[in-house]
Amino acid sequence: MVDVRVPPVVRESATAGDLLALLRSGRASTRADLRTLTGLSRTAVVARVNALTDAGLLQLGAELASTGGRPPGSLVFNTEAGVVLAAAIGRSRSQVAVFDLGGTELASSAVEHEIGAGPDDVMPGVAEHLRALLARDLPPVLGIGVSLPGVVDADRGVSVDTPVMAGWDGVPLAPYLEKVADAPLLLANDADTMARSEFLGHATTIDDLLVVKASTGIGLGVLAGGRIISGARGGAGDLGHTKVPEAAGRPCRCGDVGCLETLAAGWALVARLREEGRTVDHIRDLVAQALSGDPEAKQLLRESGRQVGELLAVAINLLNPRAVVLGGDMAGAYDVYAAGVREAVYARASALATRELQFLPATYGDRAGLVGCAALALDAVLSPAAIDTRLARARG
Repeated sequence: MVDVRVPPVVRESATAGDLLALLRSGRASTRADLRTLTGLSRTAVVARVNALTDAGLLQLGAELASTGGRPPGSLVFNTEAGVVLAAAIGRSRSQVAVFDLGGTELASSAVEHEIGAGPDDVMPGVAEHLRALLARDLPPVLGIGVSLPGVVDADRGVSVDTPVMAGWDGVPLAPYLEKVADAPLLLANDADTMARSEFLGHATTIDDLLVVKASTGIGLGVLAGGRIISGARGGAGDLGHTKVPEAAGRPCRCGDVGCLETLAAGWALVARLREEGRTVDHIRDLVAQALSGDPEAKQLLRESGRQVGELLAVAINLLNPRAVVLGGDMAGAYDVYAAGVREAVYARASALATRELQFLPATYGDRAGLVGCAALALDAVLSPAAIDTRLARARG
């Protein structure tokens, strides 16, 4: 897993961090490439490369084919110079993992907890599992990527509106993990994190995507022009709590009434089946029944997809994406769920917006949250500014 988003060409003032970004993206592989792309002198490039090599971030690779004279030595990003941790916090299960700096998963586990449990119940278990994953001999932890359902304040590292998990709002998460690793915590909501995972999947070739997370709740990640759109207060894509006429009067877990989630979210479908006397504990159970051929389960998932698709059609008309990615637990029965989404979108969205629209499964399936958390951490700790700060500290 390598983030292949290409940085702009940098000139004259290019720092060591900028040079590392060019090497990681594949645009450069030798000192000569770096000089051509940046306009830096040979001396300046050598100094910056030496700093990166001394810090363990670069290695001298195999010699490349010569075009005359001495063969140039290739420069290789050292993905083993550190690791990042990922923690995708869910309503009843959290996933944790360790990734190297190239985005390869080294170890992972899952943490089961009570539905809707608070941070004092969930986070110690998350920390314990992360410590266990780090028990082996690994390089230093450079960052920790965490995702939560709902709206988060990334600067403060707290949830500000998580209806599905009471007791999380305003609670700093960093203190729970400070004994796991002395590394910055990066926080995002779960739909944005799933969208971020597509930087390493579908978004390598498609700049404009809508990423639906259909699970216990319903969220939407927006990727426009190659970047994630979070909104003024981090609330972009709150599809599940949009009011729809068919849900009028239905109480939602957010405290309001009439939200799409009361009809189409996993928690609502599970509640409906329980009222009928069916044994279902989680939306994953419903998906398993649908995959085994249960007609009612398949109908519920298709109808949920149709209801989501009706609202999604508005977003498609407004944003004109090239593709819609369907992820989350309900997308585990992709063909069934996608059929309902397509039906509504093609019926309601404009001909122009749907003419070349693609529907795609999430690249990383049920691992998308973890991959997105890792990408969140890697983007932060390997940014040019972060690399330059690290090198300055090493010199000082």
